[in-house]
Amino acid sequence: MSGAIRKIVIAGGGTAGWMTAAAIGKVLGANLDITLIESDQIGTVGVGEATIPTLLTYNRLLGIDEAKFMSAVGGTFKLGIAFENWTDVDHRYIHSFGITGKDHWTAGFQQFWRKGRELGVAKEFGDYCLELVAAEKRRFAHLPKLGLNYAYHLDSSAYAQFLRKMAEDNGVVRREGKIGEVRKNEAGDISSLILDDGTVIEGDFFVDCTGFRALLIGEALGVGYEDWTHWLPCDRAIAVQTKSVGPPLPYTRSIAHSAGWRWQIPLQHRTGNGIVFSSQYMDEEEGRAFLLSQIEGEVLAEPRVIPFRTGTRSAHWERNCVAIGLSSGFIEPLESTSIHLIQRSVMRMLQMFPQGSVANADIDEFNKQTFFELEHIRDFIILHYHLTKREDTPFWRYCRGMDIPDTLRHRMQLFRETGRTFRANDELFAENSWTQVMLGQGIMPKSHHPVADVMSEGEVRNFLSHIDENVRRTVETLPSHEDYLKSYCPSSQSIPD
Repeated sequence: MSGAIRKIVIAGGGTAGWMTAAAIGKVLGANLDITLIESDQIGTVGVGEATIPTLLTYNRLLGIDEAKFMSAVGGTFKLGIAFENWTDVDHRYIHSFGITGKDHWTAGFQQFWRKGRELGVAKEFGDYCLELVAAEKRRFAHLPKLGLNYAYHLDSSAYAQFLRKMAEDNGVVRREGKIGEVRKNEAGDISSLILDDGTVIEGDFFVDCTGFRALLIGEALGVGYEDWTHWLPCDRAIAVQTKSVGPPLPYTRSIAHSAGWRWQIPLQHRTGNGIVFSSQYMDEEEGRAFLLSQIEGEVLAEPRVIPFRTGTRSAHWERNCVAIGLSSGFIEPLESTSIHLIQRSVMRMLQMFPQGSVANADIDEFNKQTFFELEHIRDFIILHYHLTKREDTPFWRYCRGMDIPDTLRHRMQLFRETGRTFRANDELFAENSWTQVMLGQGIMPKSHHPVADVMSEGEVRNFLSHIDENVRRTVETLPSHEDYLKSYCPSSQSIPD
């Protein structure tokens, strides 16, 4: 398309739409006409209630007051994810935020820990991680210089409403209505959206936040979809909310079952529950019955079935349209990456926002960066399924025996042989995440870095003990997670009658 961009149209609301609107309004709202089209008749998926620490950056960039935000969304703090029954039935480990131990410039902490295990002087790997120990002790507080890394559990619908007010304060206009038609000009760019009542919404640049429907990027512009179901076979989710029955945990629970996994996400006013499964190995009625048999507390709404297909659009920016959220693809929320991917696409779009006409170079770079990030996250999720000892059901036998991407195979082999992990470019998951999950899922490195042999047994023991003592001492100073929430950000949310 040619000409300066002045009119931005965001198709769809929900978390993706309002995260997009709030950011564009905050950064460029003074110079743009921004319209968001949303229909009260169309529900949102809205189950992405667990986040990762990158959301703190997004909220800070928008100038959001954390305590007010947490109160508005009934939020709790999250220090990691507990994985139960993944490596094997009745096995449990935590993938926590933060850094475990202390690295050397030549080698990660796991190399010294591995030496300590050989000598019989090392505890469990997670005992050297402040965030993990605090999670297990159910404690939390803000520490100076972000000394305790954290994310949030939040009510995603309330978060969307919180962002809506911010967006509207910055000039974003919400239009109620359902999109009936997408019109293109002679060049093939989108020119306007026609609502069911005949209203015409013209624009220069469009953001597709229409969810799995992908009305703009998929239906109108014909961008295809790359299916990853052969690596990630789950294709159904069922979500349900319950009243809380106890103090909220400062971590998410991910509990594997015979054909997938289920989640528990504690908010201040309720608990988010759900099951993810493969319809090849479990039908929807079985999934619903199993989920309802496992939850605690009064059910607040009818369970919702959400069909999905894991994969990605073959392009995320096509002509004058960027797809953000579910319209761009889907990776199941095992590591709470759904809201992160919305955030990254919004920030990437703003960083590459056109001065005048849309440049093909920007489109290519946006798509390149997005694919790189998605493939990295995809590999990390596949790791949890493939690296397992479970053979008790057909689903787990399939996951254990399936072919995997060469990129993931290399990471696993490198860690198995040498204990090394790496972080390429701006990958989301850093070395400590790969280390925690590969150790948690059962890989013990065959060797350690020679730098660990420079230390004597006594030096290794003292090195590990000093870290352990610092972690324990710090955790003992923290209040309970429940008490901290009550004093810092008591929820303004209420339980439906």
